[in-house]
Amino acid sequence: MPIRWTTAMLDLPPGTVDAALDFWLAATASTLSPWRGDADEYATLLPPDADDHLRVQRFADGPRVHLDLHVGDPAAVRAALVRALALGAALEHDAGTHAVLSSPGGYVFCLVRDTGATRRQAPVPVPAPGRPDEHPTALVDQLCLDVPARRFDAEVAFWSELTGWAPRRGSVGELVPLERPAGMPLRLMLQRLGADDPRRTVTAHLDVACTARHAVERAHVAAGARVRGHGPRWTTLVDPAGLPYCLTDRDPTSGLLPT
Repeated sequence: MPIRWTTAMLDLPPGTVDAALDFWLAATASTLSPWRGDADEYATLLPPDADDHLRVQRFADGPRVHLDLHVGDPAAVRAALVRALALGAALEHDAGTHAVLSSPGGYVFCLVRDTGATRRQAPVPVPAPGRPDEHPTALVDQLCLDVPARRFDAEVAFWSELTGWAPRRGSVGELVPLERPAGMPLRLMLQRLGADDPRRTVTAHLDVACTARHAVERAHVAAGARVRGHGPRWTTLVDPAGLPYCLTDRDPTSGLLPT
């Protein structure tokens, strides 16, 4: 099942949409498309000189982020649906034009038609007032699946089989990225949650690859994000809607940690 493109959908409670959108539009240097859908519930973040890979939905049960896999024409969507079910996915909703499923661990994702997107966004310059020596850049480029420990091996196998993306060679421990094809806007990584984590189903968060991470952190906090914690190579934050995400020290162009 060839994956042609990947997009992440920010599912936001209606009362938080405006503040969260202001934040993400600034963080990604994007503009907002017209709202669409029967109740004007969907919109797209449009980057300059690239194809979109972030979208937003008014969603009462949010905040959360779900993944859309673009697989081709309607016939390809049907074939991908059959394959996903055979691999252990559960069907949540079949809209004909697209299908909503959940992984064996309960993570919601969609199979959708391909619209011909090919142009991956370039890293975005981040303002660093008063720091002439810093020229930070950032890019939303990864969806991290947060997997309860007992589900981890099965979930890695499911996503690798579904996408055809092999686990990155040498990846061990609690973090397993999948090898995305060149030009794909979102990489997938699976994170094994600790035994003391209360989550029982798979959730997800966005990762932002950036240079000068602490400068990007200051800019995001000034724009309305809140810091939850720091790690050796990452900062965990929540956006104005309460949606968690991470800044990481990975190179925004390659998606890899610097050597």
